[in-house]
Amino acid sequence: MNANDFERYDGLIFDCDGTLADSMPVHYVAWRETMSRYGIEFKEDRFYSMGGMPSAKIVALLSGEHGVDVDPEAVAAEKETQFQSLIDQVQPMAAVCEIAAAFHGKKPMAVASGSGRVVVEKQLVALGIDHWFSVVVTSEDTQRHKPEPDVFLEAARRIEVKPENCVVFEDSPLGFQAAQAAGMDWVDVR
Repeated sequence: MNANDFERYDGLIFDCDGTLADSMPVHYVAWRETMSRYGIEFKEDRFYSMGGMPSAKIVALLSGEHGVDVDPEAVAAEKETQFQSLIDQVQPMAAVCEIAAAFHGKKPMAVASGSGRVVVEKQLVALGIDHWFSVVVTSEDTQRHKPEPDVFLEAARRIEVKPENCVVFEDSPLGFQAAQAAGMDWVDVR
């Protein structure tokens, strides 16, 4: 992955978790610890298959499958609090951050994530890259979430670049589907 490969695009859109931030292992620890308190096993491969899905939807799905009655919003908030207590362990994804650094101040760039705003912004600040992005779109900003294209379309609208002139940097199959549905090229950063 080389910055020159992306010169032809007018706008760059980056997922956060697993793309700009090597946060997925830390998120998994937070998920595993939180769900185990409710007697719900959340296997790692399943966790990665749900990348990009809002936390409350994950809780609702898992608790339904296990027949556990919980408040999805409250459990999701517990998980986010657990993750935030571990945020200092998050490292940058060097190759992706190098591309973002190369285009900082040269092209419109956005972060578009299925995570909540507080968690995304705290990660960007912890990595020292929050000032690189003029726009941050999170799960609170759209009604529909990945694999629906809404988060990427909203990011393109806010950076004022036509979707077909944007490229998305993503790490999850749900994100790839969302970028494709938005009519955007995408890069698998895994």
